[in-house]
Amino acid sequence: MEIGVIGLGRMGGNIARRLMKAGHRCVVFDVDSKARDTLAREGAKEAASLEGVAAALTGKPRAVWIMLPAGRITEETVEHFARILASGDIIIDGGNSFYKDDIRRAKRLAERGIHYVDCGTSGGVWGLDRGYCLMIGGPKEAVGHLDPIFAALAPGLGSIAKTPGRAKYDQRAERGYIHAGPAGAGHFVKMIHNGIEYGLMQAYAEGFDILRTKESAELPEEERFTLNIPDIAEVWRRGSVISSWLLDLSAAALAKDPQLKSFSGFVEDSGEGRWTIEAAIEQAVPAEVLSSALYTRFRSRQEHTFAEKMLSAMRLGFGGHIEGGEPGAQTSDRATAQNAAE
Repeated sequence: MEIGVIGLGRMGGNIARRLMKAGHRCVVFDVDSKARDTLAREGAKEAASLEGVAAALTGKPRAVWIMLPAGRITEETVEHFARILASGDIIIDGGNSFYKDDIRRAKRLAERGIHYVDCGTSGGVWGLDRGYCLMIGGPKEAVGHLDPIFAALAPGLGSIAKTPGRAKYDQRAERGYIHAGPAGAGHFVKMIHNGIEYGLMQAYAEGFDILRTKESAELPEEERFTLNIPDIAEVWRRGSVISSWLLDLSAAALAKDPQLKSFSGFVEDSGEGRWTIEAAIEQAVPAEVLSSALYTRFRSRQEHTFAEKMLSAMRLGFGGHIEGGEPGAQTSDRATAQNAAE
């Protein structure tokens, strides 16, 4: 298939690369001409404008994948394509837009005969090799047409053992992507995914902070332990019930910098964390852990602990996120800190 990819940052660029690796034709655009040129040298067709993308897509229906930060720039790009695409064409928002914006956009575009698909995309900077977990919302016809695209981006079956009793369910989930429901459903599922991520990260961060302070002079001498935190992180990766990719990233960060001196402890939050708590309030669902994890990120911008440095280390590991706050050694990858989904 062929598809337009708009936004060639650390997520969008690798999405185009993974699609081309699977044999799909990509027409790419970014305001940064260097990003376009790089993808063109790797086999993509470069377009100098959104109109150029639409004109270069020869198949019917045409499909464009927008991978830009949520908010005004995505809204403007969707509106621009709404004016230059035709009835039957498909606009995909693969960023982290608010699900209610998806519902509104889908209704407006449907009046013009254009299909709107929202695709929650998880995988960070590792997606090129590992694949992307995709949570998709939109009309069944459009999602079905795009299945070869989603299948190419998803991780596939891999080596993960099959879940017993799943034979009666949609097998796409086992390959790393689902059609979650109508417009907005994909980004809603991704939003909750990120809210859960906050809680998981906070649990690891607090646990490592407790381990680190066990040698505190405030404790009786016989209760003080000088613990090797990098070794503890590593052994937990090996058969422990709390093993995970986040723990893998934590272990790698601690092995490189046991005191995490290169991290300020200033931790950003993405819109999805806040939106998750808003949804919990709207639906009267208690979410104590997720709320606390979000508020901890707010507090981290006033005072910083080892736990917050641990959060920053995980965010840098999976998404290349560069935190603000105090100067540190987190500047070498700043050029990659565009256009990511947490």
